[in-house]
Amino acid sequence: FINHLEIFSLLANVADAKSLVIHPASTTHSQLSEAELKDAGVTPDLIRLSIGIEDPDDLIDDLAQALEKAAVQNSGIK
Repeated sequence: FINHLEIFSLLANVADAKSLVIHPASTTHSQLSEAELKDAGVTPDLIRLSIGIEDPDDLIDDLAQALEKAAVQNSGIK
């Protein structure tokens, strides 16, 4: 999913003007044990979005196209 996003940047920054995306379990929280991740509410499928100042419709479209591409990729359909 993250690799298909075109507007969102893969960064852990906060307080940025641009929209960001991150996978906490493999980045910002990767040092935690499985139990600590669970206690923190960080699941393997959790993706954090930080919404910036881009046009909301553009962001929605970007998320939709990335979800669609990820779904097709995971289904094995070409």
